[in-house]
Amino acid sequence: LWSTAFVNVVGSWVIMAFATLTGPDGRMMVGPAGRNFVMAGFCGGLTTFSAMSLDTFILLFEGDLQLAATYLISAVGLSLVAAWLGYLMASRLNRLPKGSQATGS
Repeated sequence: LWSTAFVNVVGSWVIMAFATLTGPDGRMMVGPAGRNFVMAGFCGGLTTFSAMSLDTFILLFEGDLQLAATYLISAVGLSLVAAWLGYLMASRLNRLPKGSQATGS
């Protein structure tokens, strides 16, 4: 149950970070085919919205409305937070001068 939510959260972070890094103001030059491969192909295959829907339906069918609501709200909310964090991280990388690397110091 929660493994599906975790995968969706990770996928949301990856797709937003990649979209930001390869967008018009991004520091990575990737063509449309490359963007589609990563965003629709890899991230689409990684994330499992249909599995989340099935998990939620099973919880509802079994009468566990509270857990179903908690699961759905948590999964969607955490995915949005992960996407936002991916955007913030990638935007920060985009502002670095070309050729420089982020350091831990």
